[in-house]
Amino acid sequence: MKPTALLLSVLFFVTLAGAAETRPNVVIILADDLGWADLACYGNTFNETPHIDRLAREGLRFTQFYAGPVCSPTRANLQSGRDQARYGITQHIPGHRRPFARLIDPVVPLQLPLEVETFAERLRPAGYVSGYFGKWHLGGDDHSPTQQGWDTAVEFTGNTVPPRLTGGDATRRSADFLARKAEDFIAANRDRPFVLQVSPSAVHIPLSTTPAKLEKYRARKPMPGYPSRPDYAGLLEELDECVGRIVAAVDRAGLAEKTLVLFLSDNGGLIHQQDGTIVTSNAPLRGEKGSLYEGGIRVPAIARWTGRIRAGGTTATPALTMDIHPTLLALAGVAPGQAQPPDGMSLVPLFDQPSAALPRDTLTWHLPHYHHSTPASAIRRGDWKLIEFFETDTVELYHLGHDRAETTNLAAREPARARELRTALADWRRAVGARMPEPNPDYDPARAGELGRPGAAKKKKAAGR
Repeated sequence: MKPTALLLSVLFFVTLAGAAETRPNVVIILADDLGWADLACYGNTFNETPHIDRLAREGLRFTQFYAGPVCSPTRANLQSGRDQARYGITQHIPGHRRPFARLIDPVVPLQLPLEVETFAERLRPAGYVSGYFGKWHLGGDDHSPTQQGWDTAVEFTGNTVPPRLTGGDATRRSADFLARKAEDFIAANRDRPFVLQVSPSAVHIPLSTTPAKLEKYRARKPMPGYPSRPDYAGLLEELDECVGRIVAAVDRAGLAEKTLVLFLSDNGGLIHQQDGTIVTSNAPLRGEKGSLYEGGIRVPAIARWTGRIRAGGTTATPALTMDIHPTLLALAGVAPGQAQPPDGMSLVPLFDQPSAALPRDTLTWHLPHYHHSTPASAIRRGDWKLIEFFETDTVELYHLGHDRAETTNLAAREPARARELRTALADWRRAVGARMPEPNPDYDPARAGELGRPGAAKKKKAAGR
């Protein structure tokens, strides 16, 4: 080999080695149904979350971070970096139906398409090894995490784990099991770039916790204006302990300065069970999981990267779970997929300067289903937010800068702005191919709230009955 060629070859491999050194590890912890107001670092005085609070003290806390209104949509946009409406995953898989409601909502696909490139798939050529543990909710065995680019995965739901998964003789608490899987993965891959996602079922119903934690919170003074449920608080503390063990594993491996840790929730908190039982509260935000008010879509989110993200910061710049995918690609120096360019954008500027503005002014959501609200879409532009309700063909307009609780509908006072945002929302729906509800020929006002078999009303219509 000629000397010049040899020198170029050496420089090339030195450059690759240097790039590998700068690629961070990534740990994502995605809580289930955790509300914006449930954590101590967001103002809660009943629940104890010392490990998550420490994560906030050591990192960056988002005050206007958004997810989808229910779990599968968020999980789809997080994995793909693209809006879930592009895939029709606008409700939890498989969804549910109200066969006698005014509208027939779209049928939800049963999986994220395999052709979607997850961030695990995009990071693999850059040398990343990946592990996924916990709730997936994006399809069955033939659409599991390992079919979507994740090297190793243990998938399950629920707040307990059966012996068939643990390999033991007894049922284990899920948070404890997930913490151990994460600890083992980090220890085994400490010498190479890795991406790890841990997706607990906590704090999803049915609520349960250990006897000791239940007694602890039964003896605790309630927080005024907050449900202060001992079983909810105990389950949340289990989640907090899981977070603490995962972060401790990162630190113990000497990887704190090489690892971005992201903690967030998949949607807002569930206030009401279907039987009316109160679970939590998102106050001062309005609404809950399954709605497009702030309580349904604004979630807690924290980023820690020792030495890179300044400790104790907050950012009010609006961001989305859809931004995680392009953020990870940017940090790893990986180009977005040309066939599926992300709709989200990199949050790296906020890691460097929390007060930075991202180069966009509009966020959108689409929930054409009955859940804890009626079928609707929403758009936020700057501090203005409009919700369009399809049942009544009406809109509500709020200024979040002055009214984050969404108490004062300004649509009648600001008709031009409402028209502008409604037009922009319709244009966006057309651009992404969003599926819309249809009039229901079996509409029965007296039975409109009943739940039924998915697709029953549509099948009845197709059969001519």
